[in-house]
Amino acid sequence: MEELHSETQKAEPEPLSSSKIIGLTGGIGSGKTTVAKFIEEFGFPVYYSDERAKDIVNENDVLKAKIKELLGEEAYDENGLYNRKFVGEQVFSNKDLLEQLNEIIHPAVRIDFEDWVKKQTKYLIFKETALLFELKLNKECYKSVLVTAEDNIRIKRVMDRDSKTYREVQAIMEKQMPEKDKIKLADCIIYNNTNLEDLKEITEKIIFDIE
Repeated sequence: MEELHSETQKAEPEPLSSSKIIGLTGGIGSGKTTVAKFIEEFGFPVYYSDERAKDIVNENDVLKAKIKELLGEEAYDENGLYNRKFVGEQVFSNKDLLEQLNEIIHPAVRIDFEDWVKKQTKYLIFKETALLFELKLNKECYKSVLVTAEDNIRIKRVMDRDSKTYREVQAIMEKQMPEKDKIKLADCIIYNNTNLEDLKEITEKIIFDIE
């Protein structure tokens, strides 16, 4: 018996690209950005969600208005630029406010990412984001790659890099999803506990093993 089709039946949406999207994530001090740079060296494009978000909050006037409505005029400085320090202080200990802010910013980043995907031609493309699992973005990716390291190593890296105290870094880490939970969710794991040579070698092996 032939299947009947309504003229109003919706067609399946066309994929944005034939490329496979790989989610790349890692907590503070993990070395996620370093891995992303290696991936680019290997010839694959990387979309830096966190960096693009920093640009988008300054470029998008609608976004600016929504953020000011949520957090006040101080969310932008006298030059009209996003006041990261002020915003960070407002949302650091206020989970509800942080979620509301994310609900404003992340849809705009998603649209920007989709536009970027349409321009890509490589068989693998990478989406770097700190909140891959928290926002369940891994469900939209072909595979997920987690960069991780021992807590004490991550803390020392951030202390050296950002001149923060042990307690300050620890407080930031406590706000992030526990590494053990991310490890359970990740398809591929890059352990960054030694040196850059090892990290590059491990990254290369994992990336080129993705089928």
